[in-house]
Amino acid sequence: MPVIVVTDSAARLPAEVVAAHDIRVVPLHILLDGVDLRDGVDEVPPDIHERQASTAGASPEELRTAYRQALADSAGAGVVAVHLSAALSGTFGAAQQAAAELGPEVTVVDSRSTAMGTGFVAIAAARAAAAGADRETVAAQAISAIGRGHGYIVVHRLDNLRRSGRIGGAAAWLGTALSLKPLLRIDDGKLVLAQRVRTPSKAVATMIDRVCEVVGSRSAALAVHHVANPGGAGEVAAALAERLPSCPPASVSELGPVLALHVGAGAVAVVADVPTAD
Repeated sequence: MPVIVVTDSAARLPAEVVAAHDIRVVPLHILLDGVDLRDGVDEVPPDIHERQASTAGASPEELRTAYRQALADSAGAGVVAVHLSAALSGTFGAAQQAAAELGPEVTVVDSRSTAMGTGFVAIAAARAAAAGADRETVAAQAISAIGRGHGYIVVHRLDNLRRSGRIGGAAAWLGTALSLKPLLRIDDGKLVLAQRVRTPSKAVATMIDRVCEVVGSRSAALAVHHVANPGGAGEVAAALAERLPSCPPASVSELGPVLALHVGAGAVAVVADVPTAD
C-alpha cells in the first residue's frame, strides 16, 4: 500500500482531487452561537462571514484518529500530514502532538500557506505517494513544493481582518486606513501587507500583475478563491488565462467558511504553484 496523505479542510482541495489521490481531510471548526460546526461536514450558513462567529483548528484527538486510520490503511507504509501554516492556526501544533504519540511512521509538514497553497503541497505529496515513494521521499516532495507556492489576496473589508488577529505587518495601519484596499500576500506562512491600493479594481489589477511576474513564461498551476464574489473571481481567472497562456486554466472555488471569517465578503485570492526555473 502507498503512503497516505492527510491534510485539513483549509486546503480547499476539490472533492475529485481528494478522491483521486485518497487524501484524508480533517475538518477545521466554526463556532457559531455555541454550536461547533465542522468545515466540510456540517452545514454552515452561507453568510457566516457576516456573523459573530469564531474559528478553531483541528484537535489533537481528531488528528490522532485520522492519522491512526490512515496508518492502518497504508499497511505500515506511513503517513505524511500536510497542514495549514502554523503562523495562522494551532492545527500544526496539534498535529505535531498527535504524530508524536503515534511514532515516526507519521511525518507532519507545515505548508507555510493556506487554501490551495496548502492544497498544492498536499497534491505534490500525494503524487509522490502514488508513484510508490517511501514516506521520507513523500515528505521531501511536500517540502520542496512549499518553496514553489505564491499566494495573494485582495480584501474588501477590514473589520474581519481586525477581529481575526491573523494579519502580520499590516496590523498597525488597519485602524486608520479605512479608504484603502489591502493587497496581502503569504510570506513564510504569515499573512502580510504587500501593498496599499486606493480602489478594489486597482488592487485586483495589482494582484494579477504580481502573479504574472512570479509565473513568467512557465506553466504554473493556478487557483482563484473568493468570498461571496464569484463574478470577481471569474474575471481574475479570465485575466490570468489571457496573460498566462502557458498555464492551464485556473480552478475557481470559494475560500471556505473558516478563512472567510478572517477576510470578509468580496475577497479574491490567487495561489500559484510555480515550477522552479531550469
